[in-house]
Amino acid sequence: MEHETSRRKIEHLELCARCHVESRKVSAGFEDVTLVHRALPEISMHDIDMSVDFFGKKLSFPFMIASITGGHPETTKINAALAEAAETVGVGIGVGSQRAAIDDPKQTDSFKIVREKAPNAFVYGNIGAAQIKEYGTEKVNSLVSMIDADAIAVHLNFLQEAIQPEGDIDASGCLEMIEKICAAADVPVIAKETGAGISREDALLLKKAGVSAIDVGGVGGTSWSGVEVYRARMDKDKLGEHLGELFWDFGIPTVSSLIECKVAVPVIATGGVRTGVDIAKSVALGAAAAGAALPFVEPAFKGADAAADALRLMEQELKASMFLTGCADIKALSQTNAVVTGKTYDYLTSRGFNVRDYANKEIL
Repeated sequence: MEHETSRRKIEHLELCARCHVESRKVSAGFEDVTLVHRALPEISMHDIDMSVDFFGKKLSFPFMIASITGGHPETTKINAALAEAAETVGVGIGVGSQRAAIDDPKQTDSFKIVREKAPNAFVYGNIGAAQIKEYGTEKVNSLVSMIDADAIAVHLNFLQEAIQPEGDIDASGCLEMIEKICAAADVPVIAKETGAGISREDALLLKKAGVSAIDVGGVGGTSWSGVEVYRARMDKDKLGEHLGELFWDFGIPTVSSLIECKVAVPVIATGGVRTGVDIAKSVALGAAAAGAALPFVEPAFKGADAAADALRLMEQELKASMFLTGCADIKALSQTNAVVTGKTYDYLTSRGFNVRDYANKEIL
């Protein structure tokens, strides 16, 4: 008999592949960020170095395929394609929640395939904050060992949990458990939102708890509240459909959350990252790396080559962005100027941030 968690994983993947699940009325905010064009870049595009070191692993450019799937036999080939693409192009990759493999050990192979296909890539494991209270810290290192992970992400998806009829809506004590995991884990711990963003208040709490990085997972990309709308319709769950519709765009947009989360730990920008220009803007605003999931779902169904082609396109878009801003490497990109306007500026200003401190570096 198929386990409920496993069944839910394949439902989520299929819905993301065939339905509109992205934010509808709220964007990630990248349109409010302008990179300052250099008409005299004074560098050769051929010589641009986009590589970065991320927790001891070299990435060919600062990007990761964000957590997508795992936990069902039909997801194994998807993770295999994604992992092979990540290995080929030289980027990082995360697995979907490994809860399914805890609940049903038969699903372990759908996660193990990632390390098998990407032996040299930066790979991170994944477990939900709502589940760590149940499983305890002893499970964390077993999840790391399962895929020989370089880091473990603890995902914060309480918006989705609040919409799901089977959701875990007891969020009490999660911060204490994250602190314990940070102390007990054999690898760096990444705190990861899944589409509603992270505020400065929570970023400071997470830093104090000992996380090694924060993945903002802001509004503007996949809405898991939206995904739950489709599940609710299939199950004729009127309350779930109503809540999913109401909270479809709830949360902090990605660019705003990126600024909110700059608290002296590496920040990963995910949520609506769709082009290499978005990656460049993220790095210019202080991100150590960017990530995306949804753009790789459809290519992964076609195979590793299609997923790799999607990654290479982003890579070339990033290189062109760096050339046009006169940035020969990622350090230079992190120091280049950007202009923040529009709703993002209004949001950050109303929150008390001096946007100039984050966007405009010293002009000589």
